[in-house]
Amino acid sequence: MSKIRTKKIGLWEAVSIAVGTMIGASIFSVFGVGAKVAGKNLPEAFIISGLLALLVAYSYAKLSKKIISNAGPIEFILRGIGDNPITGALSILMWLSYVVSISLFAKGFTGYFLPLVHINDTALTTGITEVLLIAVFTALNSFGSKTVGKAEFYIVALKLSILGVFIVLGLISINPEYVTLSISSSSIQGTLSAAVIFFLSYMGFGLVTNASEDIKNAEKNVPRAIFISIAIVLVVYVSVSLAAIGNLSIPDLIKAQDNALAVAAKPFLGNFGFTLISIGALFSIASALNATLYGGANIAYSLAKDRELPEFFERKAWHHSPEGLYVTAGLGLVFALTFNMGAIAAIISAIFTIIYIFVLISHYRLVKTVGGNKILLIMNIVILLAVFTYLIYYQWQNQRNAFWGTLITLAGVLVIEYIHRYLKKGN
Repeated sequence: MSKIRTKKIGLWEAVSIAVGTMIGASIFSVFGVGAKVAGKNLPEAFIISGLLALLVAYSYAKLSKKIISNAGPIEFILRGIGDNPITGALSILMWLSYVVSISLFAKGFTGYFLPLVHINDTALTTGITEVLLIAVFTALNSFGSKTVGKAEFYIVALKLSILGVFIVLGLISINPEYVTLSISSSSIQGTLSAAVIFFLSYMGFGLVTNASEDIKNAEKNVPRAIFISIAIVLVVYVSVSLAAIGNLSIPDLIKAQDNALAVAAKPFLGNFGFTLISIGALFSIASALNATLYGGANIAYSLAKDRELPEFFERKAWHHSPEGLYVTAGLGLVFALTFNMGAIAAIISAIFTIIYIFVLISHYRLVKTVGGNKILLIMNIVILLAVFTYLIYYQWQNQRNAFWGTLITLAGVLVIEYIHRYLKKGN
């Protein structure tokens, strides 16, 4: 790649990329959706999601010590089960997951930005905001990994400071009745449903592996960054959710679905709190978008080199960045303009769960090479299969458009992969 992309990033810049994506994913973007599903058991749902993430992180950490590639989990799967149509379809699916994630962050940003600047939320204003946002961070990503890493470090530091104010003051003024654990059957079911949906909340740790070629001392720093980022985010998720549901009733949180945390800050910080959290949300979601564009472009470039994606993803365009960056950004905008936030979140969760299952299977097959406990891996695979089954069932029962969107996405990538392989044979 060009010189502009050869500068290495350090451990804390790598952690920032992961934390930037994860915190932007759920605390600001889909917090209202979580309150609707889990009710006042939302903190417990985040804890369960974090434990599920650690099951997957165990395999990512073991594999990333031996396999250094910006293709990340797809390279793990290629080493584990070989190059075949399933692996190829998963490659496209992995890249597509970043595309869909970009649309989620663009929608989340718009939900906070328009009320903050007192602009009516219409199809036109939403569309213009999403286009400009994605264009700005596409331009930033064209300057390479070091620029992205530095931007993430400072943005993450700023948003964690803002969230720290929210957490400390929110916990001081908490209403104990609002945070009492509910153990009714419907509440437990809602908690499990939210935990499965918010599996998405921790997906950002995988971005570290998609930057492994750009990280100093990757065999040590990639596993460290994975576990450090999950630990930081777990504490933040639980603390923020406690402060939010402890100061605003669940019906009010659900009503303020697009900018729930900003509204939750009003009872103890007034209008200043609304403005402060809205600004924090904008920085948070913007950093998540920035990191996801970086990961998506990296994986597109790496897969194109391995001929798992068409060659034009590897070609250089403006500022020596690969065309895959612009294709990733463009398709992300298409998804943002097409689907609602709840459906996008459910589709991403399903996609990532499938990829995680295959990573764990690959780890099992490579355990003699990379290390690990086979019995633990079998248990983890069974748990992930149960999570995926429950997620699909939840989509069928509650988000039928997301259910069909997931199936169409899976079928579509298989068709695209078979066509791609057929055309490769002809060359």
